[in-house]
Amino acid sequence: MKYIPLPSAFFLTLAFLLAVAGNDSVRVLAQETPPPATRFQESVVAFVAKHCVECHGEKDPNADLNLAFDNDPHVLTKRRVVWENVIDMVVNGTMPPSDKPRPEQAEIDRFVDVVRDLFNEADLRAKPDPGRVTVRRLNRTEYNHTVRDLVFIDFNPAEDFPSDDIGHGFDNIGDVLTMSPVLMERYLAAAESIVQKAILVGEPPKPPKRRTAATFFQSTKKEEFREVGVRSLEMNGKLSITHKLPVDGEYKLRFRGWGRQIGDEPVKAAFQIDDNSFETVEVKATGVDKDKVIYEAKPIQVSAGEHKISIAFLNEFTDPAAEKPEEGQRTLFVEWSEFEGPLDMVPTSHRRLLATNPELPKADQAREILNRFATRAYRRPATTEEVDRLVALALHSLDEGLSWEEAMQRSFMAVLVSPKFLFRLELDDRPDSPEPRPLDEYQLASRMSYFLWSSMPDQELFDLASRGELTANIEPQVRRMLQDPKSDSLVENFAMQWLQLRRLKTVAPDMKQFPTFNDQLKAAMLKETELFFQAIIHEDRSINDLIDADFTFLNRPLARHYGLESIMPERPEGQPRRRGGNSEFVRVTLPDKLRGGLLTQASVLTVTSNPTRTSPVKRGRWILEQILGAPPPPPPPNVPELPEGEHAELSGSLRQRLEQHRANPACANCHAKMDPLGFAFENYNAIGGFREKDGEFPIETAGVLPGGKSFNGPAELKAILVEQQAKVGRNLIEKLMTYGLGRGLEYYDRRSVVKIQEALEKDNRFSTIVIEIVKSDPFRMRRGSDPVAQD
Repeated sequence: MKYIPLPSAFFLTLAFLLAVAGNDSVRVLAQETPPPATRFQESVVAFVAKHCVECHGEKDPNADLNLAFDNDPHVLTKRRVVWENVIDMVVNGTMPPSDKPRPEQAEIDRFVDVVRDLFNEADLRAKPDPGRVTVRRLNRTEYNHTVRDLVFIDFNPAEDFPSDDIGHGFDNIGDVLTMSPVLMERYLAAAESIVQKAILVGEPPKPPKRRTAATFFQSTKKEEFREVGVRSLEMNGKLSITHKLPVDGEYKLRFRGWGRQIGDEPVKAAFQIDDNSFETVEVKATGVDKDKVIYEAKPIQVSAGEHKISIAFLNEFTDPAAEKPEEGQRTLFVEWSEFEGPLDMVPTSHRRLLATNPELPKADQAREILNRFATRAYRRPATTEEVDRLVALALHSLDEGLSWEEAMQRSFMAVLVSPKFLFRLELDDRPDSPEPRPLDEYQLASRMSYFLWSSMPDQELFDLASRGELTANIEPQVRRMLQDPKSDSLVENFAMQWLQLRRLKTVAPDMKQFPTFNDQLKAAMLKETELFFQAIIHEDRSINDLIDADFTFLNRPLARHYGLESIMPERPEGQPRRRGGNSEFVRVTLPDKLRGGLLTQASVLTVTSNPTRTSPVKRGRWILEQILGAPPPPPPPNVPELPEGEHAELSGSLRQRLEQHRANPACANCHAKMDPLGFAFENYNAIGGFREKDGEFPIETAGVLPGGKSFNGPAELKAILVEQQAKVGRNLIEKLMTYGLGRGLEYYDRRSVVKIQEALEKDNRFSTIVIEIVKSDPFRMRRGSDPVAQD
């Protein structure tokens, strides 16, 4: 028998079928699915011959694009860039031109599917290529966070920096993080501001004092608020005030007061911080003016942040023999309290940055300090040459007559304006080698920390990198980093950009139609989503919870907006009511499927609406783009807007008007994908409140998706989306990879995406995606000197 060689595509197809099904299934699939060569001829070659070669043929092709000889799959993969553009123009309707017959949508879908399948197959067979990230500067958020962790002070030095440009949906993409002369000037000013705050020059100032008059105390005594010069407690309780402390340190608490001395012992009071007593005093003074004295506690160490400071009355007593009950009660009177500190006004940052052995010569002290600082700032060990230059600058400053602290400030500024600090440089130790190779341990530590924290590596990452042990400990380190509070940066910088919720800060719904919308409600909407995504990260929850969860986070204004006040816990006795009726957020279990997951949160529903009404089109498009990763093409030109106003409403409900709108054949296909998704959420108005009618019209939430699945309402649609977790997961993988790599994904990244998707199918928790991204070749590896050619 004569041997007849078969094309490699045949064996690849057969291997794929054997991998996904048993032998019986293979026979069925082989009968139902045309061979790859047949599909290519019928769906691609025939399509090009029918719709393209007339203008893009061998003779005088338009735009110098000749497709006449692209009749072999291998040719298409070689001319991939050309064919990616061809697909884009066919999908968005640019080609064929308007004066030529338009292909049927099913014909376009088959054409596109076959070409993309061809590219997918080629990508999975291609030689691995981890790609290369453009050298990128720190964006505004990364700069602020890096300064916080580098010099141990938390403020906003990048406040005056120009806004960062957006690429691929994120503001940390290397290709768009440009450097302007204005930004360079701001870097110089910021560096000066940073060192002045971090390092004290001269004598420290006196500790600040925060005195609170009695009028401003919060009291546990059940009385109406009134303007008084003195507050009193007859029953055990406390007078409190909240202070936000800027730094850790020792603080003193004192108050001026006296007591109504009833019974055998004097009035007793306790000094408290956050309801914890740390010292008790006997208030022996009486109400006579000359006996009013100041009571002071010993200094106490308190951490930075917001703290409740209280004076507590401890020993209530009533004399049963007193003629007037109010005169027979032992009582604590307080005129004012004062909180002083930090007592040591030398900043913690000063002590930590300039820590050294004072016995050493100045040159050796400078070397120790600057080597430590430059190593942390450059995110890798500073070289001897780099440190020598910084030490020389410091010693020269001393020779000029500057103080030791001023000399250190000048050298620190030199580090803070260095490209080695401002840019995330990944220096190549083998620039002439064409083979992909791993990043060094310090570069890997930086990629991990800026991915998960938007900041520099911490000491544990530095220590592992210095011992060459980070690669071997990627998974436990990623889990540790996700549990660290600094991973909230993933919420602020990844989730809010992925979900396009930064726009919520600028939305302006029509106040006549939505009078309950205000800044407090808007802030609560955003906070709900932030807390929800934090729970997904810190609790390592299933990604299905992003679509449909049985919990959320509410405060009272947002619960009122949702009509869910009944599930809010009662306010604890003594808890003050905040101005504007606001309150703390609490986690709640939802009573039904009307809420739950991102899609029914007011933040998302508001940014996908118009100022005066809902927009099923915007909501449907948002789901396609942000959740399913399948954005529709842009609308064709010259399509009229949907009519607005009372006159338009006379022609029918919003749903009916949209159905009339998409009667236009140019609009029908895309709207068939978007509108059903959007209509599922029509029970939620333009600011996310629940409703039964749209004006005078009952709301219809039923729909049919292009694949034929029907649903009625958000609960059933969410169930369908959960079933499509492969699409949701792949989209989340691609978004997180784009954010983590700082570049758009390319065809050579598809192999890694598929591998991560396979891991997610086995364990669909959020951490699975992050761990697999950090383990992937595009994240851990770097390309050699030249791009790897695709075979």
